[in-house]
Amino acid sequence: MKRILIVEDEKSISDLIKISLLREGYHCTCAQSGRQAADLIQEQRFDLVLLDIMLPEIDGFELLEYIKTDYMPVIFLTAKADLSSRVKGLRAGAEDYITKPFEIAELLARVEAVLRRFHKEEQPISFGEIRIEQKARTVTKDGEAVSLTAKEYDLLIYLYQNQNKALYRSQIYAGVWGGDYTGDSRTVDLHVQRLRKKLGLEETLVSVYKIGYRLEV
Repeated sequence: MKRILIVEDEKSISDLIKISLLREGYHCTCAQSGRQAADLIQEQRFDLVLLDIMLPEIDGFELLEYIKTDYMPVIFLTAKADLSSRVKGLRAGAEDYITKPFEIAELLARVEAVLRRFHKEEQPISFGEIRIEQKARTVTKDGEAVSLTAKEYDLLIYLYQNQNKALYRSQIYAGVWGGDYTGDSRTVDLHVQRLRKKLGLEETLVSVYKIGYRLEV
């Protein structure tokens, strides 16, 4: 059963959404403020967050930055219908943006679409002798568990998602660490070296002259 967190300070709207989702077989938890939602997210994992923007204590945009670290998709559900807010929300990482008033049928369809799209990406990945369990964030090689740091794991996923492409170091740095690549940082190179050693990827994770790296799958 998929678990959905509804972050909405208007109880009538929150109750309507909750009742509608319960009828569809979802498990729902409600929060009336950004701080309450942050506490809930710290305590448990949700499959989806329905998030208002104008919230007490912590607004939706601020909360989204916190949610992103927990790999939970977000749909903004808000009265802020202006283009700048919509663009800001989507660029910040929300999967969808729905404005109030809304039709319940449309909300349910969008919830289903986001859950289907997002959790499809969490299916196990296998290439060569390596298997990645995305939900558990575990990696095995030849059936044996391999211990990776959080950034080593994120780098492996990023390389796999861009398999067979020559990636500049700046691309890799932005995709895994965020921010701008300084050009003299050895961060990318050191993490690639560790991945090669831990997973035996010396012949698969290849260097591309004057560019960066390519994972050949």
